Amino acid sequence: MESLQLTAVLAGLALLYSVYRLLTRPSLSDIPGPESKSFWLGHLPELFQEEAGDTDFKWQEQYGSIVRVKAPFGEDMLWISDPKALQYIYQTSGYNFPKQPERRILSRLIGDTGLTWAEGDVHKRQRKVMLPAFGSPESKALLPVFRHYAEQVTLIWKDLLTGTPEGSIKLNVHEYVAPATLEAIGEAAFDYKLGVLDNETSDLGRAYKNLVATIFSAPSNAKIFMQNIAHYVPMRIQEFLYDHLPGKGLEKARFNRSAAHKVANELLAMKTEALLEGKGNRDIMSILVKANAAENERTRLSHAEIVSQMRTILLAGQETTSNTLSWALMELAKQPHIQSRLRAEIHAMERKIRERGDADFTVADFEAMPYLQAVLKEILRFYPAVPHTYRQSLHDDVLPLSKPITTRSGKVIHEVPIRAGLRLILSVCAYNRQKDIWGEDAQVFNPERWLESGSAKRGTSVGVYNNLLTFAGGVRACIGWRFAIYEVQAFLTELVSNFQFELVPEVERVRKTQAIVMVPTLEGEIEKGVQLPLRISLAPREE
Repeated sequence: MESLQLTAVLAGLALLYSVYRLLTRPSLSDIPGPESKSFWLGHLPELFQEEAGDTDFKWQEQYGSIVRVKAPFGEDMLWISDPKALQYIYQTSGYNFPKQPERRILSRLIGDTGLTWAEGDVHKRQRKVMLPAFGSPESKALLPVFRHYAEQVTLIWKDLLTGTPEGSIKLNVHEYVAPATLEAIGEAAFDYKLGVLDNETSDLGRAYKNLVATIFSAPSNAKIFMQNIAHYVPMRIQEFLYDHLPGKGLEKARFNRSAAHKVANELLAMKTEALLEGKGNRDIMSILVKANAAENERTRLSHAEIVSQMRTILLAGQETTSNTLSWALMELAKQPHIQSRLRAEIHAMERKIRERGDADFTVADFEAMPYLQAVLKEILRFYPAVPHTYRQSLHDDVLPLSKPITTRSGKVIHEVPIRAGLRLILSVCAYNRQKDIWGEDAQVFNPERWLESGSAKRGTSVGVYNNLLTFAGGVRACIGWRFAIYEVQAFLTELVSNFQFELVPEVERVRKTQAIVMVPTLEGEIEKGVQLPLRISLAPREE
């Protein structure tokens, strides 16, 4: 009887403590934010259905850099662009803010159980093995590969221009840049020619064409609702459903997985055999296989994990670079004076290269071109490939703020207490437009800002590259960010050197569509996938 009474007392105390925790846990009710139009969907349609960044910039202007917004069922979330809060989440306490489970399942859908999916100790182990392949010397060594595939685009476009009576042609630039960047990733990462640039019927080419646009763009209200109630569904059940449910996007993802796994398994067998024979190249895969072999059995990546990294690298490398280049070419077409100035600098450097007896650019040449660097940084600031990242708090915590905010009740606070399990939307696009960091003209594309100050790096350090958040930061910063900036420069210098880009009427209908990455589509034609039409002609050259 006494033990029964003791159990009842303990159960009562536990219940009281649970009620106390519920009543005293941090509340966001006093944080400013917009009113939700829907109990069932919260503010998510505004974020996912409108053009990327539009809602973010509106909230930033109206409410500041930390905003209370609603998830489905009226659940509170925080939208954040405050530099100090972002630094705390990404860097100071990185592993205390894992990805939301409903976002991890999407990472698994397009990248298996690789680095973008992994969390905690698994992420630490995977990243440690992969880091040697993504250092500065390794990335610089791949520049000739990037230049080669940029030149292939030049050859194709020049061939298309041959015989055109007006000397120009309108084309979807992304349609040519995307397979070229995929080929570049294939050779740089795996020392393997994928065969997608000159063969549209290849399985791998079809598997990656419009991949994220097909799966993630223009989500319906029903799709938004279903993706987000997955927050409450165990991961194993989510995995089963995503692996077996019908649907155009899911079938595209499964076809992509099948095609990528086939190539990845063949490559892994080749690289492993080469290592055993004492051979090996400097591609990412060879370095990864070698680094993994040096690990002890406990920390070594499994076969499935290495295959997952390969699929992750293919997707991340191709989608981000091809879309960044497409936005860059559009912006240069919008601002011919920037395009002309950049081309003049490229041509001047080409003359220097010829005078010293060399055949092509080096990384040092890129770094000696101040206007190229300014344009590159401004493209990455203005058009971040991934406009948002998503996290949730493991524990009750306190977010520091770079400047105080005034709550709805009029109280001035310098930090925001949060509860365990709170979902966070980290706005990369809004941080990259913060006026306190980038100046009063932060909403204007202006490469001059980088020349006037040398760098726009001010205040709290957040990102890995020039304090931009485009490659994220901290423990989950993009491992291939050096790889990306060399590839973008390789393509940009080649294409701007050889071609002039002009706007066409259809550009008025270009939308910044959210599909995990920010992709260009045409209004009313989203079913046609990624489109960015421009008019190209041969670039003028000074003799």
